[in-house]
Amino acid sequence: MRLTPLPHGRVMATLQINNLHAKVAEEDGETILRGVDLEVRSGEIHALMGPNGSGKSTTAKVIAGHPAYEVTDGSITLVLDDEDVADIDEEVPPEMREWDLLDLEPNERAALGIFLGFQYPAEIEGVTMTNFLRQALNAKTEEREELFEDDDDVDAEAEESGYDTSPMEGAADDGEIGVAEFQQLLKEKMELLDMDEKFAQRYLNAGFSGGEKKQNEVLQAAILEPAIAVLDEIDSGLDIDRLQDVSEGINALRDEQGTGILQITHYQRILDYVEPDHVHVMIDGEIAESGGADLAEKLEDEGYDWVREQVYETA
Repeated sequence: MRLTPLPHGRVMATLQINNLHAKVAEEDGETILRGVDLEVRSGEIHALMGPNGSGKSTTAKVIAGHPAYEVTDGSITLVLDDEDVADIDEEVPPEMREWDLLDLEPNERAALGIFLGFQYPAEIEGVTMTNFLRQALNAKTEEREELFEDDDDVDAEAEESGYDTSPMEGAADDGEIGVAEFQQLLKEKMELLDMDEKFAQRYLNAGFSGGEKKQNEVLQAAILEPAIAVLDEIDSGLDIDRLQDVSEGINALRDEQGTGILQITHYQRILDYVEPDHVHVMIDGEIAESGGADLAEKLEDEGYDWVREQVYETA
């Protein structure tokens, strides 16, 4: 099965989390998630709120496949629809429309449309933003091709050309997306997010302010065009100006690309700018309460104690 170049447009999918239990991946590791149920569709914004230590960031990392956690029960499934497989030349069979993410590596989950925006992005000297983003996009495209190829096709290509995908070798235009094409794409995305083009010539997060690092996370999502973007406390440490900038970028991901957003946050303030379709409250590793945007306002006024009391009363 062959793929045409990955289109730069809307992708649609549904992320389904059912009865998810997870613990720290070590002997006698602490159990953190105790039965999480959640469904996020492309084009929706979900806010996941809760007190410190309730399991919000663990949920994000488990979705992405972080090796520090072991899933002990439950499932995480990504269901693709017609738009999400529009780049595939041949008809995609039903069994390739539904993917058990727990059976996949982090890079494979990313290729299918999962993105994790980090709370504390790493700084990498010597690697420009432009090179990093183009390599990331090409890696995603290549991995996606391999996921949807027949085993016979993969074996034939391996014999013919091998699997040499090192970014340190080959011509500058190697990869599905060449330099000229990527430069145009990058320009479009930076205009969409109202970012200065000089930003892309700097080294990856090196010397960036906290706000610039968070803007960079949104830019990465804009370039990679995930079906579902999980943003882990992207609002932490931002002043009001940067908060507005980042929020405008998140809204653009949803409005212009159809990305589904799972926004993890402690505070209601970002939700003044990124209005959620759904708000969920996590307590002790479970989603204890769900509602609309007004739920976040109630939490801001009353805190989490009333949710805890409900949980303990029904336990």
